[in-house]
Amino acid sequence: MYVAHLSLTDFRSYPQVELPLEPGITALVGPNGQGKTNLVEAVGYVATLGSHRVPSDAALVRAGAARAVVRAKVVREERSTLVEIEVTPGRANRARVNGGSPGRARDVLGILRTVLFAPEDLALVKGDPDGRRRFLDDLLVQLTPRIAGTLTDYERVLRQRSALLKSAGAAMRSRAGADLRTLDVWDAKLAQAGAQIVVAREALVAALRPQAADAYRQVSSGQGELELAYRSSLDPALGRGQDDDAPAAASADAPAATAELVEARLLEAMGRLRAKEVERGVSLVGPHRDDLVLTLGGLPAKGYASHGESWSVALALRLASWTLLTHGFDDAGGWAADWGPDGEPVLILDDVFAELDTRRRDRLAELVAPARQVLVTAAVPQDVPEPLAGARVDVMGGEVSRVL
Repeated sequence: MYVAHLSLTDFRSYPQVELPLEPGITALVGPNGQGKTNLVEAVGYVATLGSHRVPSDAALVRAGAARAVVRAKVVREERSTLVEIEVTPGRANRARVNGGSPGRARDVLGILRTVLFAPEDLALVKGDPDGRRRFLDDLLVQLTPRIAGTLTDYERVLRQRSALLKSAGAAMRSRAGADLRTLDVWDAKLAQAGAQIVVAREALVAALRPQAADAYRQVSSGQGELELAYRSSLDPALGRGQDDDAPAAASADAPAATAELVEARLLEAMGRLRAKEVERGVSLVGPHRDDLVLTLGGLPAKGYASHGESWSVALALRLASWTLLTHGFDDAGGWAADWGPDGEPVLILDDVFAELDTRRRDRLAELVAPARQVLVTAAVPQDVPEPLAGARVDVMGGEVSRVL
C-alpha cells in the first residue's frame, strides 16, 4: 500500500498543491513553517479523518476559504483508488471514491492506513488520558472501520445525556424538581454504545501488549519492561477498585468481558451514580473516562519515566500499531484482519528525528526503513538518518519541488 499522488485545495496553507509520490522513502525537506507537516497531515487525514495536531477540522481549511479538499491516489495490490474528501466547517464532511457520488466521509475509512510518528506523541506518555483514548480509537478505526459509527453515536448520546444531567441539576438546585424518566432512555443508549467501545478497546490493548513490549526492548536501552493495561471507570464506580485518580491498572490477565456484560455493568454503575451525576451535571462512567495505563518496571510511566524512556514508550506504541496494521489480529471472537500481501500501512515520521537522541533516532530509522512507503519531514537534509536516504522533495513557501 502506498500513496501515489496527493492533491490539496485550500488545505491549511495551500491554495493548491500537487505532490506525486512513489513507494520507498521520500523526505520532505524545508525550514519550519513552510508547509511540510501540512502535507503529511493531509495523508494521515485520509486514513483517519482526523488530524494529529488539532481536534477540530475547522483549522484545516485555509483562512478565507469555504472548504478544503484532499485527494489521494492510493495504490494497493496494483489497483489504484482515488479518494476525495471535502472538509467544510460547520457541516458534515463528504467524500468520493473514484469520482462517484458524494457520500459520508467515514465510508472511505480502510482504503488507506497510516502510522504517524510526531513530536506530539510524547503526550501519549506524559499527557492526559484523552490523548491515550484517542490513540486507541484512531487505531481501532483503521483496524475495523465500522467502529467509527459506534464512536460517533457514543459522542452524540454522551452530549445529549450530559445536557440533560445539567438541566436536571439546575432544576433540583432551584427546588423546581426534575423529571428524570427520560434519563433512563439515554442511560440505555449510552451503555449499549459504550459497551461495544470498551470491549473493542480491551481487545486492542490485549493485542498491543506483547507488540509494544517487544518494540520497547528494541528502541530502549533495555531498562525496565513496558506493560499496557486498560483501566475502566467501571471498577471504582461499582466499588471494585480505587477512585478515578488512582494509578493502578486493570489486570492484564483478567478474562475478556462480553459486550452484554459490560453493558449491564455500565447500567448498574449509572444507577449507582445517578445522584452524583445530576449534582455535578456530567456523566461519570463510561469509555470517555477510561485510560490506557503504561507502566515501566511496575511504575507508571507518567511521572516516573525519564524523557528518554518516555520517548521509547511513545515509539513503542507506534511501532506496535504498525505491526497490528500490517498483520492484523484475532481476539478469539472472530475479529480478524486479512490485509493481504500489500496491506502494510504508510509510515509517516513528522519532524520526529529532531526530538530523539542519536541512539534512538538511528534505531528507529533502521526499524522503519524496510517499510513499503515512508514519508519523512525534516528542516534540513542532515536531520534525515542515513538508513532513510531516498527521494527528496523541497518544500518552500507553499511550493514543492523534487530534488533529482
